Amino acid sequence: MYSYNSQSHPELLQAYYRRIFPHKLFHRWLSYGNIQNGYFERREFSFTLSGDVYVRYQSFSDCNELEKAIVSRNPEKIDIGAVYNIKPKDSKSISLVAFKAEERELVFDIDMTDYDDVRTCCKGADICPKCWPFMIIAAKILERALRVDFGFQHMLWVYSGRRGIHCWVADERARKLSGEARSAIAEYLSVIEGGEFKAKKVSLDSYKIHPSLELAIEIINNHFDNILKQQNFLETTKQINAIIDLCTDFKLKQKLKTELFDSSLKNSVTRWERLDRIYCLHENELKKSRLASRNRHFVEELKLQFCYPRLDINVTKGVNHLLKTPFSVHPKTGRVCVPIDFEKIDSFDPFKVPTVSLLCKQMDESKSATTGRVYENTELFDSILVFKKFVDNIHKDFKGLRIEMSDQSMDF
Repeated sequence: MYSYNSQSHPELLQAYYRRIFPHKLFHRWLSYGNIQNGYFERREFSFTLSGDVYVRYQSFSDCNELEKAIVSRNPEKIDIGAVYNIKPKDSKSISLVAFKAEERELVFDIDMTDYDDVRTCCKGADICPKCWPFMIIAAKILERALRVDFGFQHMLWVYSGRRGIHCWVADERARKLSGEARSAIAEYLSVIEGGEFKAKKVSLDSYKIHPSLELAIEIINNHFDNILKQQNFLETTKQINAIIDLCTDFKLKQKLKTELFDSSLKNSVTRWERLDRIYCLHENELKKSRLASRNRHFVEELKLQFCYPRLDINVTKGVNHLLKTPFSVHPKTGRVCVPIDFEKIDSFDPFKVPTVSLLCKQMDESKSATTGRVYENTELFDSILVFKKFVDNIHKDFKGLRIEMSDQSMDF
């Protein structure tokens, strides 16, 4: 992957902030139609400056003030926090008890490092085309659940710039959720349990699988053949034994120990087909004998353990938690945290996301580099259009609300 050090290229970062970063669109998003007076002014921003200097509780009165601060201070990373009861920059004037976070987008953070116990191609901060499909599956499962199960409409998916994705749910109802409600949503969407020392991370104990999980499994099924070929979950003796050990039914476990080491099985695909067939035969035998199954959802549990979203639930739960802003530049890779067009998420390629160096080069080469819309001649253009569509859709809601408020204020 492209190597970038933000401290070695401060001039590139500043040129990006000055000429390309979509300040006005960014401000329009976080103002939410100016329905509430002073809403934007009470939003917390944090900057990570050169030398790893971290500055919290910043706030700005308008777009111009925000833009001036970003351009002049040249932050290596920008994070967005909550909307507080007072301007965050004035927080030192009151007690910590009185300083309260009131609203914030419902956010989700999915990091590829949390898949290290199942992916076989990379570890740690590294990603490749073989493991990126985990992020695609995670986004599809969350998008469906948020839109259908909870009825949210305004979701922005953003590439983190290195090894993961973020989701911003911007509906008014989502922004006003209490910490308890956010925790409940995070728990509802969490299936993977236990850390690196717990082998079996998914247990479906009930007789019938929850409808939300059934739909998640349908999404996984659409990608599972590809994941199986790319990751080779059943390639080595160690991997095969690890999967067999997740089975809690003694008879099924013994059958799998015999069948999966059949020398005629040459790869993970044929071994998975054998596993699935043995499991189905075993379950059918139990049904005929009217015996209870101890592992009736074994195959589904495996698919969920491999592919279900692995959320950093603390990011979702905390109203005052900070998250890197869209269009921030990742300080390690130099890649921009671009919004993702969800309708084209299958074709999204993190390795083709532009770096700040490339964008500045394209800006310099552009004939319209002296105009105010330099981004139109860079590879960031499509990403800004995705962001604009997201912001425009939010403001459609506010247009109707402003008319309603105006009607209510009229004195007949």
